[in-house]
Amino acid sequence: MNTLTLSRVAENQWHAIENDLVVGRGHAARRLDGRTFLSIDTWREAVFDRLAAAMLADLADQEAPQYTVVDETDRDLIANWERAGFTRERRESEFVVPTELTPADAPPGVVITTASEAPLRELDRAIRAEIEATVGWQTMPAEVLPWQGGTRPLDPSKYTVATRDGRYVGMVRVATMTRRPRIGLVAVLTAERRHGIARALLTRTLSGLHQAGFEAATAEVDETNTAALALFDGLGAKRTGGSLELISRPGRV
Repeated sequence: MNTLTLSRVAENQWHAIENDLVVGRGHAARRLDGRTFLSIDTWREAVFDRLAAAMLADLADQEAPQYTVVDETDRDLIANWERAGFTRERRESEFVVPTELTPADAPPGVVITTASEAPLRELDRAIRAEIEATVGWQTMPAEVLPWQGGTRPLDPSKYTVATRDGRYVGMVRVATMTRRPRIGLVAVLTAERRHGIARALLTRTLSGLHQAGFEAATAEVDETNTAALALFDGLGAKRTGGSLELISRPGRV
C-alpha cells in the first residue's frame, strides 16, 4: 500500500513523498511588500490538497493572509486553490505597449522631467496616502512596496515625473532589467487628474524607450482600474493575458 508522507524540508518548502519519491512540492515566498505567496507543484489533486492543508496549517501562526497567483486560463489550478479555501481577490490584465509613440503635450504649466530624490519621496508619500484612503494599497501591484517611513531604497533614475510650479504632481516608474521594459507604476495626485498628465508622462517615457531600441514595454493593470485601462487602450496596448490573485484569510480554512 502506498503511503503519502508530508515533510517541511525547510522554513519555506514542503515535500510530499510516496515510495521514497517526491510527488509534490510546496513553496512559500515572502515578497518585498511583506505578503507571502504560495505555490504547489504536483500533477495529482489529492497530493495538492494535502500539501495545501499542511502549508496553511504550518503558516497559521503568522496570523496573516496567504496569497497565490494563477494564470486566468488555468481553470484546474484555480479550482485546486479554491478547494483549499482560497477566494478570488483581484484580477490583473497583462499588456504589451508599443513604444513608437509621439509624446503627448503636457497640460499648460506642467513640465515632464527627470526625478530628484527628495521631491520624489514627497510625491511618493502623498500618492500613497491618497490611495490608502480610497481604493486601498492592496490594489497596487505586489512589487510596489508599502511606505516604510522613507527608509526604503528609492532610485530616481527609474522615474519620470511631472511638475507644476516646481512641485511634483505625477510619476511613472519603469524597470528595464527585463527582456522588455516594464511599466511598474503610473500615478498622479488626485487634484491633478483628468488633465492629460498621465498620458504625457507615459508617451514621453515610452518614446524614450523606443529611442533606446525597445519596440515595446509591458504593464499589468487591475481590472477595476477603468481609468488606467482606458489610458493604455488609448496608447494602442494589446492585452496578452491575465492573472488571478487568490487569498486565504486566517480562520477560514
